[in-house]
Amino acid sequence: MAYQNPSKGALNYFPCRYGKSKLLFRGPKKDLQDDYIAFVGGTETYGKFVETPFPDQVGEGLNMTSINLGCVNAGTDVFLTDETVMNICRNAQAVVLQISGTQNMSNRFYAVHPRRNDRFLRASTLLKIIYPDIDFTDFNFTRHLVTTLEQESAETFAMVRQELKDAWVARMKTMIQKMPQNLVLLWASDHSPDDVEACNALHGDPLFVDRDMIEEIRPLVKSIVEVVASPQDIETGYNLMSYSDLDALSAREMLGPIVQAKVADAVSGRLAKLV
Repeated sequence: MAYQNPSKGALNYFPCRYGKSKLLFRGPKKDLQDDYIAFVGGTETYGKFVETPFPDQVGEGLNMTSINLGCVNAGTDVFLTDETVMNICRNAQAVVLQISGTQNMSNRFYAVHPRRNDRFLRASTLLKIIYPDIDFTDFNFTRHLVTTLEQESAETFAMVRQELKDAWVARMKTMIQKMPQNLVLLWASDHSPDDVEACNALHGDPLFVDRDMIEEIRPLVKSIVEVVASPQDIETGYNLMSYSDLDALSAREMLGPIVQAKVADAVSGRLAKLV
């Protein structure tokens, strides 16, 4: 396992763009002419506060180019609407797709920003009808929105949660159809998809995704890798991350470099049979 050396201070992520994409990815920029593995996902794939994120570790271990297409707080929408990302994935030897939460994508109840999927844009007429007492101009982020909706009425929010789950499954099926045959799904979290209580809770990631949802899309992918982080690994990893004092609270939300190394080992073992 590869752990980073402990050091405080902000990392240089060498942000880069590919093709016509408006998204900034973690660099250094890689050559797409060589055979490569594409890694698509959110904050953990990006490797925030981690010196060597798991996509780089996998690439080094398999002696292949790794293209990190992770975006902080990304949902499925940001990738589905980016033709450059989809083209990179279609031309990859394999794709590793991190399972993201349900809240950061547009649905029947609300719309999110097309590139900053954690940003709430507007509520639908339907959401305004079922929550008549809420002023939706008060919200900027999806996590704040869903937390407030649940606190306002747990019974009403059950409808919203189910819509988010249904929309997630549909969006994932659409995304998988655009991917190559060698597609590996990655579950990386502090809880198992079998933990019903944790999957329905308003904290942690991927929000509201559970075993039933994963099983619904399992037949469409080559393989699924599940890594459940222990509290000890997360706590130890917190002291090994690189972050500024202002980012200390944000760093607490990350799985950290020890878990990233375990993800790299698990993903490498699965990919070794595919590429």
